[in-house]
Amino acid sequence: MTDAQDTAAETALRTAGGGPPDDGVADGVADGAPIPLLEPREGIPPVVADEHALAEVIAAFAAGTGPVAVDAERASGYRYGQRAYLVQLRREGAGSALIDPVGCPDLSGLGEALAGTEWILHAATQDLPCLRDIGMVPTRLFDTELAGRLAGFPRVGLGAMVESVLGYALEKGHSAVDWSTRPLPEPWLRYAALDVELLVDLRDALEKELDRQGKLDWARQEFDAIASAPPPPPRKDPWRRTSGMHKVRRRRQMAVVRELWTARDRIAQRRDVSPGKVLSDAAIVEAALALPPNVHALTALPGFGHRMGRRQLEQWQAAVDRAKALPDAELPQPGQQVQGPPPPRAWADKDPVAAARLSAARAAVSALAESLNLPPENLITPDTVRRVCWEPPAEVTAEAVAGALAGYGARSWQIEQVTPRLVAALDGAKA
Repeated sequence: MTDAQDTAAETALRTAGGGPPDDGVADGVADGAPIPLLEPREGIPPVVADEHALAEVIAAFAAGTGPVAVDAERASGYRYGQRAYLVQLRREGAGSALIDPVGCPDLSGLGEALAGTEWILHAATQDLPCLRDIGMVPTRLFDTELAGRLAGFPRVGLGAMVESVLGYALEKGHSAVDWSTRPLPEPWLRYAALDVELLVDLRDALEKELDRQGKLDWARQEFDAIASAPPPPPRKDPWRRTSGMHKVRRRRQMAVVRELWTARDRIAQRRDVSPGKVLSDAAIVEAALALPPNVHALTALPGFGHRMGRRQLEQWQAAVDRAKALPDAELPQPGQQVQGPPPPRAWADKDPVAAARLSAARAAVSALAESLNLPPENLITPDTVRRVCWEPPAEVTAEAVAGALAGYGARSWQIEQVTPRLVAALDGAKA
């Protein structure tokens, strides 16, 4: 039994019956029989969808104590973009709250009321962009998924973590539903409330486990880095990420992908639906490869079948025709402008010495990560290792390598752990 489970056993958690388990959580974990968590301990809270109800929630959570558990539900695969369609919170003294960002699109007042409070999120980088869009930006956070990675848990999904650490089974059947549906069905609301029901308890257990392993300061540095990171810049040439793009070789065909992707994105944004519901990536690639001369030929391609209306077919063919009419000078170049080192598969040809450095560095990082019981990518990002190996410092010293790692955004705990291994790897490959 881990210290995390000991911590869980000490907490008075609730089951479907509304009371603590007779034998304690730890016994349930040890027996391999997680306890189903079927109902929030105070029941399903009402959905907050107007300013008056929101003001009451803000007051309650401002008066609460301790960290606040936060989660958000999106409508990925159904709606355009990644906006939040439900926000869930829980805090000691305030209970749980479910907020509808459609009815309450500005939650900056809630964000301000929680300023300075630690926010607990699971996989924080997934939810922070949509929370930022509605005015909720934490200054301090605890990411239970990342904490699980650093603590060496093999499965770090919320359900798996709650089960292995706290001994409870969460029902996960509604994770991929269309959260833009209104009104939201009661089973979905129950699921959403349960997602924050145990986050505080999970946080406390993981903090104790990280402290036991000597990794708590590492985790705090990681959390601070997430909280202070600026929003990512817009992706350049997003059409290049069309699934199946590797089949498209010629520049004229690439122009067709670009035109169809752009037309699809414009329509999807106007209709507020997922782009894949307008036209599939597979259909875009088929049209690019075939370069159909007319609507009749387009109709024969997979993805442009008889269920598509004539007007739709004509707009897709118009996009194809625009690409076919472009002068050569305006066609896209075969590859994206790559920032940083080339793909590792090309290193052996371009720079065999650098390839040897990378091989040695990867082996050193993997061995160290295994000894520390955490994933290699959390010990140091693969991109950072590649950059240091492609252009190592002129003098391979601990100070120079540490400076290079810091320049690429590595945290101090990562630099402390990785630097000696990288110095040895770089020196060994040079010899």
